[in-house]
Amino acid sequence: MLMKQNDWKDRLNIVYSTNPDFRYETETEGEAETPEKRAQKLRVKIEKKGRGGKTVTVVSGFTGREDDLKELGRMLKTKCGVGGSVKEGEILIQGEFRERIIELLKADGYSQTK
Repeated sequence: MLMKQNDWKDRLNIVYSTNPDFRYETETEGEAETPEKRAQKLRVKIEKKGRGGKTVTVVSGFTGREDDLKELGRMLKTKCGVGGSVKEGEILIQGEFRERIIELLKADGYSQTK
């Protein structure tokens, strides 16, 4: 993803210099590396609230890179044969698949699922 070189939103609450040679440098945070699968503490729960009465299985507690989370979400959706999405650090799987997802995570090496 390309970022603008001079994005004013990144510089809010910054004191500016009158020096014409001054270059503002933003701190870029790299994504944290994904820990080993057995070190992840994932939580699997069923939710209905705020979803129009539809049941959704939510997998939360993943730490690491966004790409790894999306890959895990893709694998779970494929193995369950349903749709879903990855939003705000959580994997949402359409339907009630709590036990199936726990089995899939354990088979994939995630040992501490709840």
